[in-house]
Amino acid sequence: MIRPCFLVIDREFPGSISTRKLVIETAKFNVLTAYSGREALETFKRFPAVSGVVLDGGLEDISAAELTCELKLLQPAVPIIAISAPGYNDCPQADFQLESFDPGKLLEILRNLKPQASAAIERRNEELSHEQLKG
Repeated sequence: MIRPCFLVIDREFPGSISTRKLVIETAKFNVLTAYSGREALETFKRFPAVSGVVLDGGLEDISAAELTCELKLLQPAVPIIAISAPGYNDCPQADFQLESFDPGKLLEILRNLKPQASAAIERRNEELSHEQLKG
């Protein structure tokens, strides 16, 4: 089974990246992280086959809108989820918008991007649970 891998881009702010990364990894997805727009572009160029991008709308070195456009130039089909402050749509070019960080909604979007892989992960988790109960 090949697990989906997401690029998470967030400002270097204590706790925020680890929370998003933890939520995504808890769903058994792989995560690459970048702490600025420039670092995200470099990472994306090295790993263009990511399943999607989770983007903090409040990046400071590059606007979320500009970064989204640059990522789409490199890989037009990559889905981008922009997370921004309530009432502030700073990245209309993104495929999905989330107001503030809602872990449940984020996971729902990510699972819907890769439904077959998500279903395979769920089946494997159930198999492992049954094995633990038997053992």
